[in-house]
Amino acid sequence: MKDIIVIVGPTGIGKTKLSISLAKIYDAEIINGDSVSIYKKLDIGSAKPTVEEMDGVVHHLIDIKNLDEDYSIYDYQKDVRQKIDEITRRGKRVIIVGGSGLYLKAALYDYRFDCNTSNNLYEDLTNEEILSKIKRIDNNIDIHVNNRKRLIRTLNKLESEEKITNNKDDCLYPVKIIGLTTSRDILYDRINKRVDLMINNGLVDEVISLKEDYNNSRVLNTAIGYKEFYDYLFNNKALSEVTVEIKKNSRHFAKRQYTFFNHQMNVEWFSVNFDDFSITIEEIKTYLDL
Repeated sequence: MKDIIVIVGPTGIGKTKLSISLAKIYDAEIINGDSVSIYKKLDIGSAKPTVEEMDGVVHHLIDIKNLDEDYSIYDYQKDVRQKIDEITRRGKRVIIVGGSGLYLKAALYDYRFDCNTSNNLYEDLTNEEILSKIKRIDNNIDIHVNNRKRLIRTLNKLESEEKITNNKDDCLYPVKIIGLTTSRDILYDRINKRVDLMINNGLVDEVISLKEDYNNSRVLNTAIGYKEFYDYLFNNKALSEVTVEIKKNSRHFAKRQYTFFNHQMNVEWFSVNFDDFSITIEEIKTYLDL
């Protein structure tokens, strides 16, 4: 099996453009690695590649879920591994591209989920009481008392007698992970301009068309580029304030993306030449061909 090419990096860095160029060079099909592009109707705010941008390259795991459907990291893991098998059986190369780090790690590494874990919300217990239960089972576990989500998840696992540890650092596939980077000033400027372009390209109309979906869609209320519009739609928040908030959240997300990829995955980083992107493509091709 040839190395799977994985393209990661912060939002707005050029991952989509690179992936399509490399897909043509290596006769590859692309698997989406962005958790928002999985959903239908979320086109502009997710920077989902258009048909024109795809330029004939086959893409997988885009537009596969409705807005009111849940789609977990476990679901993504299963779907990606199935797509890798299908694509390689056809003799094609696999490229995975996206910035959703935990999704990518779960799909490619020995990241295990126990389907037998219970899903008790412990609504009758305070955070302190949940932590106390955890400590009675395993006093070595260290979780901050304010992190309720993690407290609940951990107690569920312990009470189900699930082993919490797994081999998350063992990659299951031959991969080459390409990371795109640039200076912070350039990246933040690109992110800000990208948000302005989304607004100019119709993001507001897209969001307005989804207003009724906000009541029963988790992704609309959590995804950057959409969650910020809730107060605009329902509480008369000014568009200018929403735009500022999207830019701020996108910049913060980019910072978290760098942190995750640097600590969780073995990434070979390349500084993007925005003036002549072909130079960046050639540098990466040279690395991939080694």
